[in-house]
Amino acid sequence: MCKQEQPNSKARRGPKLERVIAALARRGLDVTRDGSVWSLRAADSPDGVTAEVLLPDGFELSTKAADQLLRFAAACHPEGGEVVAARATPDFHAGARVPVGAVVATSEDMLVPEAIGTDINCGMRLHVVDLDLDRFLAHKAELIDDLRGDLLLGTRDLPMRVAALRALYEAGAPAWLEQVARDPLGRMRHAELDQLEAELERTHELGSFPGSDRWLPKRKLDVVRDPCLGTPGGGNHFVELQVVEAVLDSAQAHAWGVREGQLAFMVHSGSRSVGVAVGEHWRQRARELWPEGLAHPRPGVFAIHGDAARSYLEAMSTAANYASVNRLLLAELVRLRLRERYGALEVPLIWDGPHNLISVEAGRNVHRKGATPAHAGEPVLIPGSMGQASFLMVGLGSEQWLASASHGAGRALTRHAARHLDDDALGLAQVECVALHRERLREEAPAAYKAIAPVIDVQVEAGIVAPVARMRPLLTFKA
Repeated sequence: MCKQEQPNSKARRGPKLERVIAALARRGLDVTRDGSVWSLRAADSPDGVTAEVLLPDGFELSTKAADQLLRFAAACHPEGGEVVAARATPDFHAGARVPVGAVVATSEDMLVPEAIGTDINCGMRLHVVDLDLDRFLAHKAELIDDLRGDLLLGTRDLPMRVAALRALYEAGAPAWLEQVARDPLGRMRHAELDQLEAELERTHELGSFPGSDRWLPKRKLDVVRDPCLGTPGGGNHFVELQVVEAVLDSAQAHAWGVREGQLAFMVHSGSRSVGVAVGEHWRQRARELWPEGLAHPRPGVFAIHGDAARSYLEAMSTAANYASVNRLLLAELVRLRLRERYGALEVPLIWDGPHNLISVEAGRNVHRKGATPAHAGEPVLIPGSMGQASFLMVGLGSEQWLASASHGAGRALTRHAARHLDDDALGLAQVECVALHRERLREEAPAAYKAIAPVIDVQVEAGIVAPVARMRPLLTFKA
């Protein structure tokens, strides 16, 4: 039997909500709802962690995602370590094994590699451009041709010394830039390296994590062209040109260099092949390291402890370094093309932040799976679909929500379901997207995603973030 709901949520309970709660109860979950906050606990673990999910009115709580979240929240290790808090952001939906939009804090001696998966340090990067819309449109067709080649067709020219690639793996963007500055090759000969270095101050952790070059493929040549660096990748990754449609906090926008009517562009990508190698290795390794003779954990989520946890952090950091430089290079390709078409433009970075990473905060390991840090005063990027607005926010450091915000609106349909929608139901009529494959447009169509406005509003009401600016999409590139 489900627990009694709070009085202020009873009035909102209707037949559909009753069915959702009954379905969760059949899965062995105790559920309460207080306004926009759902509280979940396994019925057979009354002393277990209570997971809280923030959902706008009208957003259905997925039973599969709720079940996955509680399995994640029940993770522990026989040598020590446990989950101490579990939250989910409004873009919460089921993943392969761990839900997207999950934020789980563990004690400092335990990690869960599967929580981060293979898209390590996937994140968002936002630049603004002092270029008005009319001037942009005058050379838009030529710019599309330039960027189609760089972003999708492999014409980018990004060779580098193996020493630079090794520095990237070991210490990320600062060490990589130091090596590149000694001998810039290809497109990097045209980059303003001093600007790239200065922009590290607007990058999460300066784009630098304590990694290792042991994950670096063996190279016999001195100069290499990494096949994934400077590429967005598949799935929901993108490069999108936008216009700042509205400034919602004039003081904060001015401080960050954002003004209404500016062109902007947003990059969404991650660690590509390096993240896949690290994530798959450690998902299997966590299973292998489980103490021999002990039953596998009932939730099916394998935690690691001690030396293994420290080794995983090194591997994760290596992939995180790769992702930081990958986004930097993607943005630099766009910036260089803008300058070639429109002249000397500053194109400053506003923020580069992750939404798939473990961070050590207040002595806890905060696992964010499809959720972005929202610490007090820190920029927060929340994209919509390619048919909806994206938002620049400022974090408020909410302790209740583990200083975390959503990384988007969240999927409303699986990719399989989206592929089978009628053309007129996709919401693509007003969307301009450059993609290599027609099925990518269907999978990532606006109809496949939830509405962004209520996702933003509920997080503002919860004191997680405050709005700074709203950007409207103009043109999206998807591989």
